[in-house]
Amino acid sequence: MAGWKLLLHMILISVMMMSLLQVQILYGQQVAEDSCTIQILVPGLKGEPGEKGQKGAPGRPGKVGPPGENGQLGLKGQKGIMGRHGKFGPSGIKGVKGDMGDPGPRGPNGEPGVPCECTPMRKMIGEMDIVVAQLSSELNFIKNAVAGIKETDSKVYLLVKEEKRYTDAEAYCQVRGGHLAMPKDDGANAAIAGYITEAGLSRVYIGIHDLDREGIFTYVDRSPMTTFSKWRKGEPNNAYDDEDCTDMVASGEWTDVACHPTMFFICEFDKDSV
Repeated sequence: MAGWKLLLHMILISVMMMSLLQVQILYGQQVAEDSCTIQILVPGLKGEPGEKGQKGAPGRPGKVGPPGENGQLGLKGQKGIMGRHGKFGPSGIKGVKGDMGDPGPRGPNGEPGVPCECTPMRKMIGEMDIVVAQLSSELNFIKNAVAGIKETDSKVYLLVKEEKRYTDAEAYCQVRGGHLAMPKDDGANAAIAGYITEAGLSRVYIGIHDLDREGIFTYVDRSPMTTFSKWRKGEPNNAYDDEDCTDMVASGEWTDVACHPTMFFICEFDKDSV
């Protein structure tokens, strides 16, 4: 087998030499003038395997591969240090009041008090409070009077823009020498109705009631109603079984109403007494 390889090798060299000779003949002197030496390299026979070389330097890192599967849980670590306090949450629901505790020990006696004649001073302060309240009430009355009054031949009417219950309104007028307005004829009734309209009000208390006897209406001065009335159609009807007092609406008509609601009212005074 080795002989055949050698024979083939020698044949290949001969062919190449003949090719070179033909080249020299074709180009003649031009080839002779070239001073270059032509070497023909022919692969030799495969040699014996050499010794294993040293380990080379590490190559460049390759691409990161896909993540592997999760490993098993490790051992639980030690407890860390306490972190910062968080924000305070909302207040909880108020709890049930607890039972009263046992009474504590009695404290020592205090210092003896200094004798004081306080009774006369307290009495004086109480009287001053009453006077201040009266002055305040009179001031409000004067303010209402300055705001305007209405007159007829024999009466003076004052609209009081302080909401009061019926009985309190009548007491207010009586303290000042009058009564709640008692319209006893068309002239007086029209004057009071005009007063209500000019003031921009819808209704006021007037001095008519049946507090003394249900269904029998009288004026607050206890005079009977025999010759004049201005009841609205269907009134008085005692709709809620407690309509014992009366108001007048801007049209001049009367309706029976309960006595406990607060409302503006009109006081009436005799001209001779004013």
